[in-house]
Amino acid sequence: MRALVTAGLSVGLLLAGCAAPGPEAPVAENLPWSEIEEQAQGQTVSVWMYGGDEQGNSYVDEYLIPAARAAGVTLRRVPVASTSDAVNRILSERQAGLTDGDVDLVWVNGDNFSTGKQAGAWLCGWTSTLPNMKFTDPDDPLLNDDFGTPVEGCEAPWHKAQFTLVYNAAAVPDPPTTLAGVLDWAQANPGRFTYPAPPDFTGSVFVREVLASVSGGAENVPAQFSEADYDRLTPALFDRLREIAPSLWRGGTTYPQTSSELDALYAGGQVDMTMTYGPATLTDLVAQGTYPPQTKVLQLDEGTVGNASFLAIPSTSGQSAAARVVANLALSPEQQLASARPDVWGQFTVLDLERLSPADREAFAALPSSPVVPTYDVLSRNAHPELSAQWVAPLDDGWRRNVLAGR
Repeated sequence: MRALVTAGLSVGLLLAGCAAPGPEAPVAENLPWSEIEEQAQGQTVSVWMYGGDEQGNSYVDEYLIPAARAAGVTLRRVPVASTSDAVNRILSERQAGLTDGDVDLVWVNGDNFSTGKQAGAWLCGWTSTLPNMKFTDPDDPLLNDDFGTPVEGCEAPWHKAQFTLVYNAAAVPDPPTTLAGVLDWAQANPGRFTYPAPPDFTGSVFVREVLASVSGGAENVPAQFSEADYDRLTPALFDRLREIAPSLWRGGTTYPQTSSELDALYAGGQVDMTMTYGPATLTDLVAQGTYPPQTKVLQLDEGTVGNASFLAIPSTSGQSAAARVVANLALSPEQQLASARPDVWGQFTVLDLERLSPADREAFAALPSSPVVPTYDVLSRNAHPELSAQWVAPLDDGWRRNVLAGR
């Protein structure tokens, strides 16, 4: 672990007036970018990110780390089983008054971001200083709110995502076109469908999608959580999930614990559908023979939920200058293009292509089209925003009590 500094001392030139740990996070000084780059020279940044995304890890190792090195920064990738592991470490360090902790950058969104923000775990007010933010749309709602939590300069956008159901067209020649139809199909085809058990990220969003479906549409579920709305809307949700449980894989007696486990069931032909927040990776999975050749994206009439993922700097980091440099690199057209390539990571860019140079726009336009995945514009048609992060834990807990324990 790096050298520790007591809570009352300065965190460094980038932080303005950081007091003892509390709910208010320190705010980054608005220094000229040249000064930030100068401070970053020779610093080492530990980026904590989900270790189960093999393509994402390879992208960081092969593209982002060399780019950081060229900028004078050493980037070290720290794989974690769950983003909450990083958040818990930061909160522990903040409670202990550490100002040079083990975490310098986190791939984060949703409930983890909200939890950290409430506890003052993130450095805020720094993203507007990133030169490459000029390539994003300042009015893009996916970049301004993270599961209903205002971003407010506490995290830099990295990629967009779209929840997507995936099916094997050889086994499902006439697929349903609504989520209600998917549930009906699951009951009519016992053992060929399942979903990850919440709190797995993908399993949780599937439950929220079913909530929208049984409520008559996403517009009928208030974005902000209340006990009254939970009590009013969730009985139909849990009833429907209990109804389909006996028809799921292994009769609903067990569920995949992670989205990776569900993907493995699909790849092995044990189920005919899977689901993902990163559909652009499907192209490579089919090309490599991991997924069946007839793998297709299931376009739902009502659309699915979309969001963005971000890079956040902990308020306990002593390397925040270098972390800002890395976040700016990750936003560059060069890095966004690399991560968008299906053979690299296949992520959807957060950049507004109209704000790019003609050469960069042409480079994005030249990305290979996929026989599996529609373009983002098509995939995100009728998309709806995430519910606030305050919905997540109650729904996950309610699923455990009413569906898993109630089977």
